[in-house]
Amino acid sequence: MPNQAIKRSIRRYEQDWFRLLFRIRGSVIPAVMPRVLLCAMFAWGVLLLYGRGWPLASPILGSLVPSLVLGLLLVFRTNTSYERFWEGRKLWGSVINHTRNLARQMWVAIATPQPGDTEAKMATVRLLPAFAIAMKRHLRGEAPDAELASLLTADQFAKLRQMNNPPLEIAFWVADYLQTQQTRGTLNTYQLTYCLETLDGLVDALGGCERILKTPMPIAYSIHLKQLLMLYCLALPFQMVDSVGWGTPFLVGLISFAVFGIEEIGIEIENPFGHDSNDLPLDTICRTMGQNIEDLLSLSPSTARSPQAPLAAR
Repeated sequence: MPNQAIKRSIRRYEQDWFRLLFRIRGSVIPAVMPRVLLCAMFAWGVLLLYGRGWPLASPILGSLVPSLVLGLLLVFRTNTSYERFWEGRKLWGSVINHTRNLARQMWVAIATPQPGDTEAKMATVRLLPAFAIAMKRHLRGEAPDAELASLLTADQFAKLRQMNNPPLEIAFWVADYLQTQQTRGTLNTYQLTYCLETLDGLVDALGGCERILKTPMPIAYSIHLKQLLMLYCLALPFQMVDSVGWGTPFLVGLISFAVFGIEEIGIEIENPFGHDSNDLPLDTICRTMGQNIEDLLSLSPSTARSPQAPLAAR
């Protein structure tokens, strides 16, 4: 049985590999194809002129933009973009962990001695996935929508639509509720401290994502890299036309596709919070957090005790 499972896994991997090999959606082909065709057509023109006797063959142009320099620039560009992508993923991972931990602590630790306390606690716990959704939409520059309205009261939703930073307002509501429970004696000081520190972690993750979003790559670096890439690709036909002949346009197009594709990947993942196929799956992450919180709320904590019980336990 284990061998059969391994074989099925290998077969599935091979099928996925070939399926991805010919996949257009999510690739950089649509973005780079105009540039690739431009370079290939330029190479075709050089080839035609060379065939008519024009002395266009110039191997010395191969040193015009050294491949090593261009390669280092591309690697730096891609690594910098991937670092931003991966940091964004780690920050959202911390949002998931902090949300689960804070929701669990609130649901278990806060006593509900009075009628209506349980409903108020449930409403506040649901503010945690609402924070994630508001954070997602804030990073995308989108206003609160129905996805967020389902977790809030009408007054809260109307208030959020007026705020410049909705997730911060939600964090304020949660902190205010926690402080109120500590004042009532349904949450002891140690538990309050833990909950507020966890809430601070959510706000820190928001700030980290805003830092990524509002710190773009230096424009001078992007311009210079694009200029070098185009110069390199347009110099290729002059180096190849004498030795490659009619294969020059195809080979120039292939090399242009490689270098432009690497640059475009860096551009795609530079801002990981959007809707593109190569961005972080924030919609899925938020739905998962919402499902986790609803599963948690379906459990029944043993909080039917006197308000001073948490303090007595200490």
